[in-house]
Amino acid sequence: MRIEKLKRNFNINVKLVLFPLHPETPQEGRLISDLYAGRNMDPQEMYDQMKERMNAEGLPYGKRTHTYNSRKAQELGKWADTQENGDALHDALYRAYFVDTKNIADMDVLIDVVNSVGLDGEEARKVLEEGTFNQAVDEDWAKSRAYGVTGVPTYVAGGYGVVGAQPYEALEQLMKEAGVEERT
Repeated sequence: MRIEKLKRNFNINVKLVLFPLHPETPQEGRLISDLYAGRNMDPQEMYDQMKERMNAEGLPYGKRTHTYNSRKAQELGKWADTQENGDALHDALYRAYFVDTKNIADMDVLIDVVNSVGLDGEEARKVLEEGTFNQAVDEDWAKSRAYGVTGVPTYVAGGYGVVGAQPYEALEQLMKEAGVEERT
């Protein structure tokens, strides 16, 4: 993956900053066709473009019929960042949503994903019920707005940024523009 290659080639510390992508989406989700309605976008064309990008990265990508609210998944991602081996949850949430097309707004789905990577599902449920990481997600959303983020993924380094699934060369150029030290 491009980010792993960047880590090997540049002295960087990657930090995920969350973005509120369609936060108005209800828990039960929304049809992809409704999401694109009135926006002069063809759902099949959008899927084909994204599938091509994911294939280029060697990432699996399923054909979703719905989009779901990711707020609770983001809260669990912040929690996972505090857990040993928590990185695995980020990949598992990606797979659940983008490959297995699961509703990541559903508490039981989220707890199943947590359990699947060996993290404590009951602790995760408590984190969600108590809103333990609400503030951390709110802070990330504010930071992403301050950065001017309008889509995901967005890559930011040293005050420079690029939006979208960029080829490795674009990310490498970003690192160089930002003055990031190359590894030897």
